[in-house]
Amino acid sequence: MTTLIASDHGGLNSKSAIVELCQDLGVAITDLGPCCSDSVDYPDYALTLIKSILDGRAERGILVCTTGIGMSIAANRFTGIRAALCTEIDQAERSRDHNDSNVLVLRGETDAAVNRAITEVWLKTPFGNVERHSRRLNKVDRAGRLAEVAVLASEDPEIYASIVAQTEQEDATINLIASENATSSAVRAATGSVLTNKYAEGYPGKRWYSGCKPVDAAEQIAINRAKELFNAEHANVQSHCGSSANMAVYFSVLQPGDTILAMSLNQGGHLTHGSPVNFSGQLYNISAYTVSPETEVLDYDAIKEQALAVKPKLIVAGASAYPRLLDFVRFREIADACGAMLMVDMAHIAGLVAGGVHPSPVPYADFVTSTTHKTLRGPRSGIILCRQQYAQVLDKTVFPGLQGGPQQNATAAKAVCFAEAMRPEFKAYAAQIVANSKALAQTIANRGFTLVSGGTDNHLMLVNVATRGLSGKDAAAALDNAGIICNKNAIPFDTKSPFVTSGIRIGTAAVTTRGMRETEMASIGGWICDILDDISNTDLQQQIRNTITGFASEFPTP
Repeated sequence: MTTLIASDHGGLNSKSAIVELCQDLGVAITDLGPCCSDSVDYPDYALTLIKSILDGRAERGILVCTTGIGMSIAANRFTGIRAALCTEIDQAERSRDHNDSNVLVLRGETDAAVNRAITEVWLKTPFGNVERHSRRLNKVDRAGRLAEVAVLASEDPEIYASIVAQTEQEDATINLIASENATSSAVRAATGSVLTNKYAEGYPGKRWYSGCKPVDAAEQIAINRAKELFNAEHANVQSHCGSSANMAVYFSVLQPGDTILAMSLNQGGHLTHGSPVNFSGQLYNISAYTVSPETEVLDYDAIKEQALAVKPKLIVAGASAYPRLLDFVRFREIADACGAMLMVDMAHIAGLVAGGVHPSPVPYADFVTSTTHKTLRGPRSGIILCRQQYAQVLDKTVFPGLQGGPQQNATAAKAVCFAEAMRPEFKAYAAQIVANSKALAQTIANRGFTLVSGGTDNHLMLVNVATRGLSGKDAAAALDNAGIICNKNAIPFDTKSPFVTSGIRIGTAAVTTRGMRETEMASIGGWICDILDDISNTDLQQQIRNTITGFASEFPTP
């Protein structure tokens, strides 16, 4: 275990005594200075030590200044640093046992022998790691969600108030919107980093502006990780969102008027799959496939027959409201049969693919597009994967064809989320999403509600509330009043307006991120059904909301 020590001029004598102590104890210690009594600024030495702990070069540190206060303030500015100013031995012991402090701060004015004794206890005391201490430290870390934006409290109180309100909403409600999730603090840190300052038109090593070495490194890391995570031949990580990723593919290989075979929006597809109000429907000839009216699942034989008849240049697989697994082998067979290219929009299921609980489209598709949020739990942005033969034309379409400088803060955040998705705990999270989805769907079905296709294989389900005389709009509003957030959604062959709908869409990614499991899904499903069974009962909605506030507090949002 590496220990660092630094001081200002007022802590020089105590620092020397601590170095001697560590040498006597056989503790490896590195002295970061200063080495003479000339006046210095304590924040400079604190920062040098803290940076080494944060980047993993050291596990703990000791800081000394005249009063210890300045070093404490400087060190505790950083998330992940728990600096404890100790003037007595029992404080040193408790700071380790109770608080897992990783930086000891000493008063240079304290007798050097006393500081030696304090330091020895601090070095030898392990973290107790009992439940109450861990719980409290987790709450300290949770406060970091506001610490991330604390500067806004004075700089822009109106925006600060909006962010606080969102934070409080996340803490006190149950988010079942299938396209939403909660990122890690690391993803948020990258998103809000100084990389937002840099223009970087072009690609790593081929930029229009100078000074791009740091962002070149970040983008190349993101590219390499995306390729590794999804086993792809080529990755473009510059798209600003899933829609622009889809546009880039279309513009790379299609001409206006070309035929695209894609899932209809009112069957579960996406706007960019050919909706007449979207650029895709306005520029291309769209042939929309549907689910089977009988089973409400895709009929691949019917899709093949349609493809052979319309001869599309591109087939689009993927959906924003389809609760079943997609058969990419069949889609590839259909594309080959009619001579079409295959694009898979895996925006909703990318995290499930990364986690190994949904088949990967990458071996079968010419192009794969995705957002990086939703189940993948990254920043709100996009990526494109493709076969090597399309790499050059795709990259040229993204830049300079469709956009200028990429958002390198978002690029870095993508790299962070790709790394997170390669960890074993992400696979467990992905599996739990599906388990939670099935448990929640079963609870709702057991109460007599109709699920589109009869259930779910992935992260979402569609509930046909029209069979209970309700509209999706009214159902979502009643649930929102009770602290359960979902969205109204069209169901296959819906007869109601898209602004009203016959269904609601429910997803389990965000609640799984918070640590909820099947037992909690049973409770949530029960509340959903209670509300929809008595949709006009606002007293019941308020009663359930009060219950949910306490329930949700047991599952902190990252």
